[in-house]
This record gives sequence, C-alpha cells and structure tokens, in this order.
Amino acid sequence: MSKNNKQLKDKIIFNFNSGNYDQAKLLLSYALKKNPNNFEYLNLIGYLCGIKNNYQEAKFFLEKAHTLKPNDATVIFNLANALCDLNEFDNAIELLIKAEALSPNKPNLFYLHAKCLLKIGNITESIDYFQKTLILKLNFEFLFEFCNLLANLGFLQEAIDQYNDAIRLDPNIAGVYVNKGVLLHQLGLFDDAILQYDIAMRLDPNLPEVWLNKGVTLSRLRYSDQAIDHYKKSLILKQNYPEALANIGSCLNDLHQFGIAISYFDKAINLKPNFPHAYANKGFALSRTGDHKKSADCYLIAFSQSNEDNFYLGKALHQLMLCCVWLRYCEITLKIKKALSSGKKSADPFGYQAISASEYNLSKCAKIYCESLYPSTFTNRASPSIHSKIRIGYVCGEFREQATSILLTRVLELHDRTHFQIYAFDSGFGDNSTYRRRIKNAFGDNFFNISNRSNTEVFNLIRGLEIDILINLNGYFGNMRQEVFAMGPCPINVNFLGFPGTLGANYFDYLIADKIVIPENSKQYYSEKIIYLPNSYQPNDDKKIFVKQLSKKDHGLPDGSEFIFCSFNNSYKITPDFFDIWMRILKSVNSSVLWLLESNPSASFNLKDEASRRGVNADRIIFAKRLPYEEHLCRHQLADLFLDTLPYNAHTTASDALWSGLPVLTCLGNTFPGRVASSLLNAINLPELITTSLVQYENLAIELAKNPNNLLDIREKLKTNRLSSSLFNSQLYTSNLENIYTTMYEDLFKNTDPLPKKYYGPKLE
Repeated sequence: MSKNNKQLKDKIIFNFNSGNYDQAKLLLSYALKKNPNNFEYLNLIGYLCGIKNNYQEAKFFLEKAHTLKPNDATVIFNLANALCDLNEFDNAIELLIKAEALSPNKPNLFYLHAKCLLKIGNITESIDYFQKTLILKLNFEFLFEFCNLLANLGFLQEAIDQYNDAIRLDPNIAGVYVNKGVLLHQLGLFDDAILQYDIAMRLDPNLPEVWLNKGVTLSRLRYSDQAIDHYKKSLILKQNYPEALANIGSCLNDLHQFGIAISYFDKAINLKPNFPHAYANKGFALSRTGDHKKSADCYLIAFSQSNEDNFYLGKALHQLMLCCVWLRYCEITLKIKKALSSGKKSADPFGYQAISASEYNLSKCAKIYCESLYPSTFTNRASPSIHSKIRIGYVCGEFREQATSILLTRVLELHDRTHFQIYAFDSGFGDNSTYRRRIKNAFGDNFFNISNRSNTEVFNLIRGLEIDILINLNGYFGNMRQEVFAMGPCPINVNFLGFPGTLGANYFDYLIADKIVIPENSKQYYSEKIIYLPNSYQPNDDKKIFVKQLSKKDHGLPDGSEFIFCSFNNSYKITPDFFDIWMRILKSVNSSVLWLLESNPSASFNLKDEASRRGVNADRIIFAKRLPYEEHLCRHQLADLFLDTLPYNAHTTASDALWSGLPVLTCLGNTFPGRVASSLLNAINLPELITTSLVQYENLAIELAKNPNNLLDIREKLKTNRLSSSLFNSQLYTSNLENIYTTMYEDLFKNTDPLPKKYYGPKLE
C-alpha cells in the first residue's frame, strides 16, 4: 500500500471511530473513486449509509461488496440489515441463512433473523431464533427485546420469567421493572405490579412512565386520589403528557366528577388528536351527563382511530339507542355480531342485551368481556366457615331509588334474622330517597360504604367478616365491583337480579333464576350453576303505595275516549323493528296514542320524527316526565295497556305496571332479558297476555284496544290476582330465597364428616 493510500485509510478509520460519520463517508467516496472495487471500503460505506438511514444507498454499496466476497459473513449481515430496513425481508432471510452456515456461532445473525421473521408474521420461528440467539450470547439487549416480543404476543408469564433473567443480568435498569410491572398488572397481580414500579422509582425517580403506570394500577385498585397524584407527578416530569391527562380524566370519572373529567380529556385530545382511549372515556363522561349523542360521537371517533375496535362501536350503538338514532343500527349490529364470532370484545354485555336475541351470542359476549377485563385473580379462595347464622353479603352500587333496590328492599326487611345475618357493601352514591333509608335500616350496623375503598380493602373487609355467600346485584351494570368477586373473598359468589344473564366468569357459582327466564335447555349458555326459585325470580315490594289520584289532563294525555297505549321502558330498549310494530298498532286503532317515558330530549325528538316517517302524526306520541317513584306508580292507572319491548323486556317497569293494575302485553323472547315479562305474567296468573310471535303480539294489542270488554275482564282479573298471586307476596318470596341460600351453604359441607345441622350453632374455634 502506498503512503498516500495508507494516510487516507488512517483518516477514514480515525473519523469512523470518532463518530464523524459524514467526514468518514466523504473520504470513503473519494477513496472508491480511486479504487471502486475495494471490498473493505464498500462494506464500510454501506454500513455508514445504513447508520444514516440511507438504506437504498447502503444496499447499492453492500451488494457490490457481496459480489466481490460472496462468502463474507460480515458483509452478508450488513446487507441483510439494509434489506430488512427496506422491508425486503424474504431476501434478507435468504442471505442470513447463508451467513449462519458460514458462521454458526454469531448471535447477531440469529438476532437479525429473528427480527425479520417477526416482521413477516412467522411468530413461532421468530421465537426459536431469539432463543438460539440467547443460547449463543445472553445479551441484555437481546433478552430485553425477546421479553417485549413475548409480552406483545400475550405470553405474559413467559415474558415475566425472561424479565427476571434480564434483572439477574443487570438489576439496575428501571425500564425492565416498569415493563414487568405492566405485565403483572395485566395478569391482575396489582400489588406485585406496584412493588416493581416502586423498585423502578428508586432506580430512576425521574422516569415519567413509571409514575404513569403505577397510577394506572392504583386506579384499578380504586385508589383514585393516589392515582391522580401519581399522574400529576408524571406531568411535572413530562409536560404536556397526554396519557397522564387522559388518565386523570378517567379517575375523575370514577369519582363521578364528569364535568372536570371532560376538560382533562379535551386537553389530552388537543395534544394528541389521534387518541382513542381519551375519546372513549370522554364518551363515558358525556353519557353520565346525559349527552348521549355527543357520547356516541366520541365512541365513533375512538372506533375510527383504533383500527376498528368493535368494543367502541358497541359502546357507540348503546348511546345511539339511548337517544333513538337508528340510522346505523343494522350496520353496527352486524359488525358486532361478526366481531363476536371471531372472539373479539365487541360490546359490553349490558348494552348488548338490548339488541341481541341470541343466548349463544350473549353468553359469548359476556365471556369475552370478563376474560378481557375481570379475570380471576385468586389462588386461594376463602374456605367455608361454620356460623350460627348464614352470612349473606349484598354488593350493590344502586342502594337508592333505582330498579334493583325498588325490587329487593322489602326482601331485605323481611330476612329472618334468627337464621341469617345480612351485610351491605355499597359501591355507589346514595340519595335521600325513602328506599335508601329503608335499606340502611334493614342492614343496621352492617351497612358498609365501599365506594371509596380499594379492591384490596374491600376484599379484606369481606374476608374479615367471614361472609358465606356474596351476592352481585350489579353484574355488568352501574357502579359494579366485579374485581372484588374475582379476588375470591368468600366461598360462594352469586349472580342475582341486577343483570339478567350470565357473567361468563368461572368464579361465580350460582345464578338465581326461574324456569321461564332460563329454561332447562338454555343452561348450556350460562357459566354459573342455575338455581331455580319456584315462582318468578324477581322479588317485589308489597308495601308500595299510591300517593294520590291523578288526571289525564295533568299529564298531557287526551281527556276523552282515546285509547292509551303505554310503555315506560328506557329508550335504549326501543328497536326500530319494534317501533314499526307500535306504529302499525296506532294506525290500526283510531283515536289511540302512545305514552312513552321521556328518557332524554334527543330521544323524544327522534321518536316523534320516526313516527312521522312511518305515517303517524307525531302528536300521537306523548312523553311522560320523570316523577318521584310513588307518583310514577300512580300514573300507570291513566293508561289502558302496557306494550312491552323485545329483545329486552320491561323488568321492574313491568312489575310497576302490574302492581298499578295496568295489563302488560309481552312477547316471549329467546333470552333471559326477553322472557322476564312472561315470568311476571305467569306468576300473577295472566298467561293470556303472553304471546309467542310478533304477529300475535301486534294482533292482540289491536284486538284488546278494539274490544274494551275483553280488556276490562283482564283488568279485573289482574286486580284480584295482584293480592293473591305469588308475584307480590314478599314474605313467600323471601322464604323461598332463604331456602336457596340454605341449600347453597349446606352444599359447601357435603363432603365433610359429620354433616353440619341445618343451622350451625356457635362458631368452632
């Protein structure tokens, strides 16, 4: 080599080693003009081009070098890297196979091969190559990326095991503990996740992600205030952090501070316009403020931004149903059904009950939802204890003037205190209603407010009280605490009353029903063991009162001979198909009106508009304002016939009508929520009001309206049966329910010797 060439080479090497890549490249370009076939220079300039993201140029030089030395493993690796960056994965893999044969002990080759396989979706082989890499060299970088791959693929426990290996290699990298914490959170091991975040904080207290992620876990544990503090700390470390702002909004949602929550979501969206999580949670906040149309708009934006996440689409549809906007009803329902069939979370189970007439689909929806959000988190479920009284715990977020409490309050008052000890775990926000006061009086000192307690605190409370049977009165509705049940705080978990369907959870032992709402041949669609009450599954309050007599004029009803059809169901239960039937009924019965509950102004406007579209004068649709419950009961007497909905019947609403003396016309559905009214009518001995097809339903509504004597006979029968049938016999219902609880409890001890007596005497020490 001449002296000048050596000086040039030395300059190239010096600049390369000093990180002066631009200068090194200039010198290499000059050298290649003098010697265009210098393999060493071609390889080095190709490598530099790759570093500077000039992948096409890198490919050009490296291919020339490869032509000169086709069996050089180093140039093959560099060329494969460039091809990988150009998304030419198949070509890169072909080269890497050749290089591996030439140099079988170079981990970098296998590492790049693993990454290329991952890019083309060959997951299984990619994992194999990562493992080969780690056998050759237990390198932290390799291991960390392998961990992340396993995590992204859903192999959570395997990823955690690999993160533990990474920690053993280097215990001082905060990011590893953060990632491990995220996986533990996903597995429902929230306390363990927090321990990992705390280690990460000690290693690097200025890492905003660790404060954010710990906040997420604290929020899931219901430590909302602490979570907000952590999010605010992350905002100090990283200004304009949209994820932190959105998460503060989510915590404020949990605290029912919806207006302030919306302002945080707006701040997050302004910083990050493509942010489906923020839009979805803003949608939730708007729904709780009653702005269902704007809520639906937010969910639809979230859907469009999230690679068509059908769960957001399902949420949007429920909000659209609440304000009776049906333009996309068929389109969205089909998309949800299609997503469910492929095993995707596409709707929350509560909203889906109003649009699905398939027990199979409802079951699948609940199971997917539960597995996604509320998997079992216990390893040791509470063992049964022998008590002098069976301890029943009721968990509910609706201990107020709400449907579930309206039905159950009298039962709570009538519980046999000599054999049962009852406890309330209130996860909601109370009101000043009569029902709230009656409920608190029924439980006495055993009424516990858990709304601001963490899941762990509630778990410890229930365990400490040694509750025998824990009742979920919410299911997937309202202020639920499903996570607590998933932790296994007591021997028996029961799904009852608040949610008419399966929860799809392997940790619920029983669902209380009757043989109409869940026939024997439908048990296959329920994850719980079905335990039957002898009459209707629905309790009732036989102490409800009528406060005063009302006039039609007081309620905007025609004060003449007009026939008044009534349906006080919530607006989301009204489907376009069923509204078609109602409009045909109105057309067939001259001088008739339809009296509906005013759910929200949008729904009222849209329903009148839909009536006009179907050729019915909008004035024939009359809306009832929301009233105190006792007054609401009274006004039922002003109507002539209650028209039920399908696929989701009137439930408490149907009982209210029957108690008030108003006949309810229903059609027997194919699902639990679609069979409830039939269960009630059977219990009050009015099977003649149960139809088995929509044609029969429509015809009978018209017939009863045109034959007032027939309807009068039914009303007289209802008046008699109201006081003599099982439906409103609260004492009988309570006794039957207690017999079920006793059976559940005794079944815990079937394999013990000796078998405990029916009631169990002092607790054994």
